[in-house]
Amino acid sequence: MSVRTLAEIAADRTDLDGSAVGHCEALLRDLGLLADLAFSDLILWLPVWNSGGYVAAAQVRPSTAATRYPSDLVGTFTPRGRRPELDRAWAAPGLGQLAPRTDPLLPAAGEAIGVGRGPSGPWIAALTRSAVPATRASGTLERAYLQAADDLFTMIRAGDFPYGEAGGSTGAEPRVGDGLIRLDQGGAVVFASPNASSAYRRLGLATDLVGSHLGLVSGRIARRGGSVDASVALVCGGRIPGEVELSSDTATVTVRSLPLRASGRGRGSIVLVRDVTELRRRERALLSKDATIREIHHRVKNNLQTVAALLRLQARRLGDAGAAAALAEAERRVGAIAVVHDLLAQTSAEEVPFDDVADRLIAMVRQTAAPEMGQRSIVRRGTFGTVSADRAAALSMALVELLANAVEHGAGDVELDSGGAAEGRWVTVSDEGPGFPSGFRLAESPRLGLRIVETLVTEELRGRLAMGRSDGRTQVRLDLPADG
Repeated sequence: MSVRTLAEIAADRTDLDGSAVGHCEALLRDLGLLADLAFSDLILWLPVWNSGGYVAAAQVRPSTAATRYPSDLVGTFTPRGRRPELDRAWAAPGLGQLAPRTDPLLPAAGEAIGVGRGPSGPWIAALTRSAVPATRASGTLERAYLQAADDLFTMIRAGDFPYGEAGGSTGAEPRVGDGLIRLDQGGAVVFASPNASSAYRRLGLATDLVGSHLGLVSGRIARRGGSVDASVALVCGGRIPGEVELSSDTATVTVRSLPLRASGRGRGSIVLVRDVTELRRRERALLSKDATIREIHHRVKNNLQTVAALLRLQARRLGDAGAAAALAEAERRVGAIAVVHDLLAQTSAEEVPFDDVADRLIAMVRQTAAPEMGQRSIVRRGTFGTVSADRAAALSMALVELLANAVEHGAGDVELDSGGAAEGRWVTVSDEGPGFPSGFRLAESPRLGLRIVETLVTEELRGRLAMGRSDGRTQVRLDLPADG
């Protein structure tokens, strides 16, 4: 049985409106961050529709500590009175600061925090925070984490977190262990974890990070590469929530700001940093590799087109009609492969939009078989979807052969139909001709084109080839398995 989403649980078990569910879903995106800061398992509980208890809608374990809940509790119902901390959280008056802990150095165990949407309430959910008891006194880093967690939980109670405004994303969001910085209300650094200090050192900062204004420091680093986004100083200075990326000649670092608020007033901010130098280097290497592959496909396409042109010129110089026809067939086969490489040269994807390939193949067959076509048409129906690059060339050659064969030996309009599902796809080529002669056996056929199709379909595409009559038309059908 698949795990149900928060939205599905809320719709089935609660009376929460869409706005409340959306707020909980936004909170869920940052529960991993909160769990790591609090060294705690976090479970988001929603009130059931009849007020008889609570249902667990989300669960996150910390990566900074051991878990208290190895089993999954999502979807579990807890009646009122079973977990007193939930009842206390729901009955707590006001949405102000959390009550002070008896030992602020240790993570809380068995604590519940109400989740509000504004300073006047009401609660829409509750968040339980449970931790494995600490076996040693907390150090400076642990205390900074726990204080940051308490500040964010206070904002959750008041509806100030998650933020209503949208923040930018770098695609490489920092995690708690990557580096944490604490700023005061003026944007000055009052605490920096060792990893955070190291990240700014790699960017080129020669002075101590503590005591500096992070927004100004980050702005100077960003300006080294030329123009700087105006949001850099605002995000790094803790003025607005969001993510930015800082780059120097030696390193690349992503910065995420979490401004702290209480009753609408700023109280400093939490800043997470992550050194993504190696990640960006790999991305650039992949882009370079993709560009190289596209260039190779482009050159292969050019070479194939040159070969096709030479075959065409040679065919025109031959007086033997049979030899000229053979060269024309070879030109058509080479051209089919060139079409695939032309599309691969335009994209870095490993799959080819084969509808485009099919349309270009039809145009090529119409052009090369113009004398036989007369007033006849080639009609395409259905869709091929995408085909993996390593199968596209084989399918292209098979289709060209079948279309050319239907034009040359058939009658009436030629129809190309395609479709499929998750388990595979099918392709048919049909015409109004008399069909294959009685007793026709493909293995004994002198037609090279059909022998090529059979080899491509069975060996390259791992599919099946069938020939016969259907609805008064001669038809060749290909049944191909799904890519994979």
